[in-house]
Amino acid sequence: MPVSFYVLTDGAPDAHLRHACRLAEQAVDQGQRVFVRVDSNDDAKRIDDLLWTFGDRSFLPHEILVASANGPSHERMRILIGNAAPVDFRDLLINLGSEALVDNAYPAIAELVPVDDERKRAARARFKVYRDAGLNPATHNV
Repeated sequence: MPVSFYVLTDGAPDAHLRHACRLAEQAVDQGQRVFVRVDSNDDAKRIDDLLWTFGDRSFLPHEILVASANGPSHERMRILIGNAAPVDFRDLLINLGSEALVDNAYPAIAELVPVDDERKRAARARFKVYRDAGLNPATHNV
């Protein structure tokens, strides 16, 4: 399972969210289903709002997964946002959560490393978890 850490150079407060949107868009363009993992409802709302507005080229069908749902409300949905992905949304995990998710059910995991020191330290801790699990995370400067 490839784990990719995207080290951001943009210091804007929402740069990691905007990059998550770009990664999701690329994956959807390749026919993949994407799960964006978040820690809280507030985080889910922020990425949900941004997926509506970040680009003007097309709409990315997405929704926030509610606890009572087993999957998306419509088969056109390509992106789900929440804390635990249904089985059919495991092509790409974009982890915006605070914990690493070492789960072989995901063919690919994307982690974002924002510029601010606190989030950078948290990303380093997740990197170590993946490495200690026998994965070889790759880093990409963006």
